[in-house]
Amino acid sequence: MPHEELKLSTRSPILSWANHELGSDETKMAKNVASLPFVFKHVALMPDVHLGKGALVGSVVATKDAIIPAAVGVDIGCGMCAVKTPFTADQLDGKLKKIRLDIEAAIPVGFNENKEVEKAVTNWQGWQDFNELHPGVQNLETKALRQMGSLGGGNHFIEVCLDTDDRVWLMLHSGSRNIGNMLAQRHIETAKGLAKLADAKLPDPDLAYFVQDTPEFEAYWRDLQWAQDYARFNREVMMARFRKIIETHVAGGKTTRALLQVNCHHNYAEKEVHFGEEVYVTRKGAVRAQADDYGIIPGSMGAKSYIVKGKGNAHSYCSCAHGAGRLMSRNKAKLNFTLDDLIQQTKGVECRKDEGILDEIPGAYKPIDQVMENQSDLVEVVATLKQVVCVKG
Repeated sequence: MPHEELKLSTRSPILSWANHELGSDETKMAKNVASLPFVFKHVALMPDVHLGKGALVGSVVATKDAIIPAAVGVDIGCGMCAVKTPFTADQLDGKLKKIRLDIEAAIPVGFNENKEVEKAVTNWQGWQDFNELHPGVQNLETKALRQMGSLGGGNHFIEVCLDTDDRVWLMLHSGSRNIGNMLAQRHIETAKGLAKLADAKLPDPDLAYFVQDTPEFEAYWRDLQWAQDYARFNREVMMARFRKIIETHVAGGKTTRALLQVNCHHNYAEKEVHFGEEVYVTRKGAVRAQADDYGIIPGSMGAKSYIVKGKGNAHSYCSCAHGAGRLMSRNKAKLNFTLDDLIQQTKGVECRKDEGILDEIPGAYKPIDQVMENQSDLVEVVATLKQVVCVKG
């Protein structure tokens, strides 16, 4: 589906790949962002777009000489990692529950952290720069060390999936844990403080920004890159443990070679060149999809997920959707669905089936097939996956 330009009178146009009408709150949020003077060319909305904080989740905002920390959000570097293994579905027979229990034992979820820190974590290069991060997080180094290689909560997950050829894939979704959250909050506070001092007339206080070449911008950009690197490595550490568990169950512990490995952010900002100019691109719930970029677009825990290759569509700033996108809030999902609904909607998936994950029920998400259909000009599908094991954060 080609994009359409929304009929809204804003300083910068808004291009949308969504096939649903934006609600009044969503429209207001889109207009607020598009009214900012430093927004470059246009704002791009992905097919899974929905309400966020300051900016819509599923939006791509390119800016000149400024950046909005709340648009990147508090889970800096949140994203996906997937590995195509040499194994096939029949090798998993009768092992799914044991695999799930082993994953839950090996990878801390929710607010939990690792009891022991492994060598790969202590050797991570990023620790050398920790003392240069925001003063407000300097007491968190031990926690950051222990949380490296942990999943977190909410919609974060670890899944064993099968593709249409019955090949086994491993997939997980996580970000920069508590340290990323704390760094984001410190800088958002600073940006809001500066906006107050300058008496800036912002359409929303959450759109407070930093201007390039100021000490505040430099400090945020440095911390942002650090947290993005932490998030990426966090996924690598978990994936290494995850692979070991699968190899133990399927290959007698023998190390195997991945047939394909993808690790991509979907909450982050980078410096990129678009329409011949260098800009800051903030992808809030969107994946980079330059020509030949591999990306991961997961459905809900009862739906299909997709491994894709980017088409490099300039209008979307070479981006695509990051998932199915929520249809209803967590609280609304808890009110609308029962435990029986959850059991029904996750039929055939080895996962927890209790009240604690009711807010993650598949029915709370948009249909992933529709999301994929809407972005056929942004990505091509490389593999279609269906989960057989799911561990939620």
